[in-house]
Amino acid sequence: MSTFTYKNKIYEVDSKNFLLDFYHWDEDFAEWMAQQLKMPPKLTKEHWDVIYSIRNQFGETGRCPVVYETCRLNGLHLDDLIKFFPTGYLRGACIMAGITYKEGYLGQNYLPSTAEDYEVVSADKTYKVDVRGFLVNNDDWDEYYAVYRAYDMKIPGGKLTDKHWQIIHYLRDSFKKNNTVPTISKTCEANDIELEELEKLFPDGYHRGAVKIAGLRVR
Repeated sequence: MSTFTYKNKIYEVDSKNFLLDFYHWDEDFAEWMAQQLKMPPKLTKEHWDVIYSIRNQFGETGRCPVVYETCRLNGLHLDDLIKFFPTGYLRGACIMAGITYKEGYLGQNYLPSTAEDYEVVSADKTYKVDVRGFLVNNDDWDEYYAVYRAYDMKIPGGKLTDKHWQIIHYLRDSFKKNNTVPTISKTCEANDIELEELEKLFPDGYHRGAVKIAGLRVR
């Protein structure tokens, strides 16, 4: 945890500059964060519409809306969103809205299921996950884990298609090379896929769906 002062106000943030308390947010925090992200000094109406949309959705539901929802609510395509927030959805729009990736999962229950519930996973196969269901050690990942997660989530029929595997292996290969989870825009571009198609593949969202199934997590 650390603090910074901007316009005579003190804010507490974590090691990645995510605001620790959702309720201590104000527009000055967003302006300060825009400077840290090397964005234009004056935020436009479109910026504020997205930021307040995220905050309002979190206030109503207790969870950060996935990127699909935010785009629809604001009449934006993914390319439009990335033009406004070049560092990405989570690391751009959400961080400016004062929501951490951890707060994005408030209100969701994680109910672990045993591997024997699914025929494709052997009964003695176990994985260590955190409270939000993310794999703790990404090196423990294997394709059995991905199949298990697909059953546990909203993947249609619980079946991973070739396109699912393409995204999953891209995420893991990119993480291995760069030691960071690629943004949703990079993933779409690298895999020649539109946001709407990605949503159909991973209805739970990018981080709560694709990234989780790939055995990764934003730290």
